Amino acid sequence: MLFTQTFIPTLREVPADAVIASHRLMFRSGMLRKLANGLFAYLPLGLRSFRKVEAIVREEMNGIRGLEIKPSVVVPGELWKESGRWDTMGDAMLRVQNRLGGDFVVSPTAEEAVTSLVRDALASYRQLPLTLYQINTKYRDEIRPRYGLMRGREFTMKDAYSYHADEASLDETYRAMGLAYRRIFKRCGLSVIPVRADSGAMGGSDSEEFMVESTIGDNTLILCRTCDYAANVEKAACKAEAAPSQAAALPALEPIHTPSVTTIAQLCDFLKTDARSFIKTLIYRARNVALDLSGAPGSAGLAKRASSPEASPVYPEAFFAVAIRGDLEVNEVKLAAVLKASEVSLAADEEVVRLTAAPRGFAGPVGLTSLPLVADLSLSALQEGITGALQADTHYVHVVYGRDFVPWLSADLRTVVSGDRCALCGGELYEKKGNELGHIFKLGYKYTRSMQVSYLDESGQSHIPLMGTYGIGIDRTLASVIEEHHDEEGIIWPMAVAPYQVIIIPITYAGPVKALADTLAADLEQDRIEVLLDDRNERPGVKFKDADLLGIPYRVVVGEKNLNRDVPVVEVKRRGDAIMRLLEVSKAKAELSRLVYRELAG
Repeated sequence: MLFTQTFIPTLREVPADAVIASHRLMFRSGMLRKLANGLFAYLPLGLRSFRKVEAIVREEMNGIRGLEIKPSVVVPGELWKESGRWDTMGDAMLRVQNRLGGDFVVSPTAEEAVTSLVRDALASYRQLPLTLYQINTKYRDEIRPRYGLMRGREFTMKDAYSYHADEASLDETYRAMGLAYRRIFKRCGLSVIPVRADSGAMGGSDSEEFMVESTIGDNTLILCRTCDYAANVEKAACKAEAAPSQAAALPALEPIHTPSVTTIAQLCDFLKTDARSFIKTLIYRARNVALDLSGAPGSAGLAKRASSPEASPVYPEAFFAVAIRGDLEVNEVKLAAVLKASEVSLAADEEVVRLTAAPRGFAGPVGLTSLPLVADLSLSALQEGITGALQADTHYVHVVYGRDFVPWLSADLRTVVSGDRCALCGGELYEKKGNELGHIFKLGYKYTRSMQVSYLDESGQSHIPLMGTYGIGIDRTLASVIEEHHDEEGIIWPMAVAPYQVIIIPITYAGPVKALADTLAADLEQDRIEVLLDDRNERPGVKFKDADLLGIPYRVVVGEKNLNRDVPVVEVKRRGDAIMRLLEVSKAKAELSRLVYRELAG
């Protein structure tokens, strides 16, 4: 390809809103342009690399017997109402109506659409397991799109959906997907960190995220310095502290006067102790709770609705008291998962007063009968604590878990932080920032049950299939390659995703130099090497600068001086290397082909 016959509008200036390397370099190298906030257009150079990432993903999906389909991007709203996500996905989902007033969704994800297709065609166990995948456009109406392709409103993802007759089959596909994801990212030249993750709005049980380290990452990763434990902070657990040996006789519960002392810091100062001695009680509002609350304190009168005939009853709204050790923070993602809620948030002050009959700052678990009490496991290791007494200017001391209060539910609710100990080996945990490139989930029956998918087994009995879902962001993967592979001059492409593999730069595109450059380009292209020939009438320095910016792996410089040697040579340099090699013209084509194919082979 001649440079003058393609469209590569490079920029010398960095766009004002481009604060990360991939955003800056994709604009400067002429790969990408912005149409509106969060909406981008790939130009020819960028699309070539995009297609290569896409091809790698497609090869690996086909390699594990995935079957590619292409659903529509606009999906009937009725499907989302069947699954229950019409009301729970929030404002990020773009809802539209057609001229007849019908509800539609511009797909943020495709579980409903694909499950609908499977429901219409699935009849027998002989059709299972089944894995379908798409590489398709999605739209999420981000409040604040930023960082270029890292967080846009429209983007391309590979989504796979698998359907199974039993857990063993789902486990097998889940493991195969995890291995395929590792191969995909390795082929793209990326160093990923697989981490345990929360399934969030997707639902389901097991899930694993594939992260890249990033200073602007949206996710906090918790890793162990000693073993390979890694988890998203939303899912991370740590080693439980040993419960102290119980004294023969613990002091009795005792109220103490604490005038105008409402915060943990004030209590520490007032009682000359530290936050670890306190039991902090917070009141949370939870929405769309699928947990069975029948018989729970304060549950009388809660309105229930069923999202489908077979689904568990859902409570549109419920309140909970959450108790945790005073020095710890509640992990709201864990709390939402425990409560099977679509979201949780702290109750407003007036709601806290109404629900606890106590002033703000004096809530506590002892004697609290108006709400279900959910306790973090940290409290079981607290021998005796201090907590609010549900009345103004009063706290209790010598509070014993299990004696003075018994929670309705106990669970791991704490946010893990650096310095906590690993649950696997006891090593020290530390934090990193990361961006998610891929995520795999075991969904179980979440969508197949609510959307009434079934098949017949060998004996003619009807069953609901299990389901898994597996996503990779194509645009974000491409941007992450640039984040990991660049320097001050520009991009340094891994061979597998480079837009071109060789750039030939004639010092002057005329005479013998032009003839050799044309011949070498043609010979390499016959070897299926992708070549960009810079035929522009520009100074050599401009061409070299652009070659570094574009990041094409091998640069070949053809100059008259080197052609006039006794043995004519060309200059060859791998982008990012300091060393330039001289190759004999007669051997240049064979050696360049060898170098390119060696890198492609990994």
